[in-house]
Amino acid sequence: MTLLGKRVLITGGGSGAGENLALGFAAGGAEVVIAGRRLDALQAVAAKAGGIRAVQGDVTDEASVKRMFAEAGAVDIVIANAGAADSSVMAKTSLDQWNAMLAVNLTGVFLTFREGLNQFTGWGRLIAVASTAGLKGYAKVAPYAAAKHGVIGMCRSLALEVARKPITVNAICPGFLDTPMTDHSVQVIAEKTGKTLAEARAALEGLNPQNRLFQPSEVTAAALFLAGAGSEGINGQCITIAGGEV
Repeated sequence: MTLLGKRVLITGGGSGAGENLALGFAAGGAEVVIAGRRLDALQAVAAKAGGIRAVQGDVTDEASVKRMFAEAGAVDIVIANAGAADSSVMAKTSLDQWNAMLAVNLTGVFLTFREGLNQFTGWGRLIAVASTAGLKGYAKVAPYAAAKHGVIGMCRSLALEVARKPITVNAICPGFLDTPMTDHSVQVIAEKTGKTLAEARAALEGLNPQNRLFQPSEVTAAALFLAGAGSEGINGQCITIAGGEV
């Protein structure tokens, strides 16, 4: 099995893990389509390597997701990477915050997976970039954790639906990644606790028994494995990148 001749669609491809995934799959020989709301960011990533093109789309909007796939063309691998994080104690979490977290982190994966599945003509791979928050709880991120738990449940259920086909469905669950999203979390922690940025970053690093943030390349390596030869029996699983945390 080779990635040559395979087309992969990656949502949230304009930065962080999505950017690394795009570059990694392009280096592996795949045709890469990256999708997201910020076309300028997507085009900047596409300019970094051959074989990458950008399509604009919002994973929380059903019609937009359909247009995104139509513009991408038939794909073999779908990586639902788009996501967002927010932080608040439950007592002060608004319904809008709750709905926003579920929309991008859960409904967005559902719409992306459903459209990808419906256009598969044979072999296919559905991969969700979830989080350790889908496997355990963290304080002050209940809506985010609930959404990621939902993604894990959806992957496990869908895996059973496609088990007799040459299609697999899996999730990658990293801890805190060294990405702009985590930089934002560090900023929020510092503002709300009075910690310095270095102290806030160290607090997140300390959640990992290896005492570090994970690199986006570690997510890419797991995704390449799930899309490659020898992964046919890996279905409905959570590939956890957590240094022993879970």
